[in-house]
Amino acid sequence: MTSVTKKQEALLDELLKGCEKPEDILGEHGLMRALQKRLVERVLEGELTEELGYEAHAPSGHGSGNSRNGKTRKTIQTATDQFEIEVPRDRNNVFEPQLVKKRQRRLPGIDEKVLALYARGYSTREIEGQLEELYGIDLSPSLVSTITDQVKEDIDAWQNRPLEPIYPILYFDALVVKSRQDGPSKNKAVHVALGINMDGEKVLLGLWMTENEGASFWLSVFTELKNRGVEDCFIACVDGLKGLPEAIETVFPQTQVQLCIVHKVRSSLKYVPWKERKAVAADLRAVYGAATLKEAENAFTRFGDKWDEKYPAISPSWKADWDRLTVFFDYPPAIRRVIYTTNAIESLNYSLRRLLKNRGAFPTDESIMKVFYLALKNISKKWTMPIQNWKQALNQFVIILGSERVIL
Repeated sequence: MTSVTKKQEALLDELLKGCEKPEDILGEHGLMRALQKRLVERVLEGELTEELGYEAHAPSGHGSGNSRNGKTRKTIQTATDQFEIEVPRDRNNVFEPQLVKKRQRRLPGIDEKVLALYARGYSTREIEGQLEELYGIDLSPSLVSTITDQVKEDIDAWQNRPLEPIYPILYFDALVVKSRQDGPSKNKAVHVALGINMDGEKVLLGLWMTENEGASFWLSVFTELKNRGVEDCFIACVDGLKGLPEAIETVFPQTQVQLCIVHKVRSSLKYVPWKERKAVAADLRAVYGAATLKEAENAFTRFGDKWDEKYPAISPSWKADWDRLTVFFDYPPAIRRVIYTTNAIESLNYSLRRLLKNRGAFPTDESIMKVFYLALKNISKKWTMPIQNWKQALNQFVIILGSERVIL
């Protein structure tokens, strides 16, 4: 902690003379507000001096071609207060203040607080109430929206940024939210793409929102990824979203699609009453937990012999997706643990659901994308380590797929 010098102590004592009550320091007409106002004005005066190249009233300013031209008043908002300041002007109107820019009404600190609350799922009116309660800051919902609109350009730049040529593993999953974009509330699916890069690090690739999924939608998503620089993906782990496997195989024909086993098991257990779920789940675990594909096929045959008569919908569902459910058997344990489930992206979506659990319908699709983008930025800050045993997995990709494909 910085110590206060004797000179600073003496200055503080001088400033505090006559301040007998808390409001003399912190009140509407107190010392702190006066100091803050004067400090801002002094900085602005200094900026104009630097722009003109001479001090106020200095003889060197005569005939310089520009001069001071009075002041304008404006009210600015700080993180804890608002007050009126006088902003100096120049005659040629070329002076661009930096501390408080033209048309700027807020000092640094306000926007950060608004965006932090917005990223945590608060609505504009909830943010207004929080700032009023915690800091005494009075912001209207429209001003909160104006502040959050700042991220629109960031979202566009992020969504269109160049990507790496290879992501060995891609995960796709969706989160359903409600939007009042065109009147009555409707369900919209926000799709999140998460990639594992060559260093084993998790990277968010993009967000896409749609009301109706299908092959054409997914084809546009993967075409976009390709246009942004993605040349190859070894394995795509997905939740059987309609049209997704076919689309990725069209754009990236060498990519293997692994359907999420966990999602498949959950879907299968919907047909089973509670009292028998444990037994059915154990027999399904014998299928996907087998050491080899042959053992898995044998376990699946035993499952059908035991349960098909009681629950006839389960086996046909697994048979229809068998080739995409068993891709992970082509790989050794170091890779299997990473690809047989979409847990990597589901944990991400779990964090998003926690943020959104108290939100009703969003007013617009744009507001949904703003919240998701800001929230994902916060979540991804915690991704500081590569996934476990990645070097071993990468070496096995080289052995299985060949060094020409794995290493560009």
